[in-house]
Amino acid sequence: MVAAVEITNVSKSYGDVEVLINASLVVEAGTTLGLIGPSGAGKSTLLRCINHLETIDSGTIKVHGEMVGYRREGNRLFELGHSEIARRRAGIEMVFQHFNLFPHMTAIENVMAGPVYVKGVGKGEARAVAMEHLRAVAVENRADFYPSELSGGQQQRVGIARALAMDPTVILLDEPTSSLDPALVGEVLDTMSELSGRGITMLVVTHAIGFARSSCDDVAIMVDGGIIEQGPPGDVLVNPKEERSRVFLRRVIG
Repeated sequence: MVAAVEITNVSKSYGDVEVLINASLVVEAGTTLGLIGPSGAGKSTLLRCINHLETIDSGTIKVHGEMVGYRREGNRLFELGHSEIARRRAGIEMVFQHFNLFPHMTAIENVMAGPVYVKGVGKGEARAVAMEHLRAVAVENRADFYPSELSGGQQQRVGIARALAMDPTVILLDEPTSSLDPALVGEVLDTMSELSGRGITMLVVTHAIGFARSSCDDVAIMVDGGIIEQGPPGDVLVNPKEERSRVFLRRVIG
């Protein structure tokens, strides 16, 4: 299969703190990868580097064979201009753990915003498409509610609908249930499980091992800034090869 996302020996530091250390990962097109590991392992940073919300110090990240934020000359990376970065990240959408909805817009206006203001879609067409996506994540009855009037689970599903409205080929989900009350986690996990069958490439940073086991095609374990293991969940979660993987899984599964 074709790699939708290919990360090769990526390193990233904040001052003297190394956050990513030669991290490498491949996500095949149309599959869902669950990225798991202890807090502070660098998972969210790696996700943000994919669409160039964070810069990298070395290595390469390619989405559908193209580097998003850089061009390479010899062994050196040169950051691209804003317009070229925007063009290259056009097919990548991100769902944040803290929702990041526009508070002055209703749910449907949040979903319409990207198609209208980025893609130039007419408001009538954008509204119809937005309603389809709200229906797909089961919040169409909250279309005219503001974020402050929605539960956390509803806000996160609106965030997923907003990402879908941009017709992405890759969706990055950064711990999408971590800010939710436990009672609301299930509805978002159910939504993500449904999306995993649509053929969109998804990278999900998650602590929900059950979701990783049942809904992900691949699971990668990240420890101390690097990917130490990747493979089908039946292999990685049941019979991990690396001792650090076994230590982590014993802590979260028992």
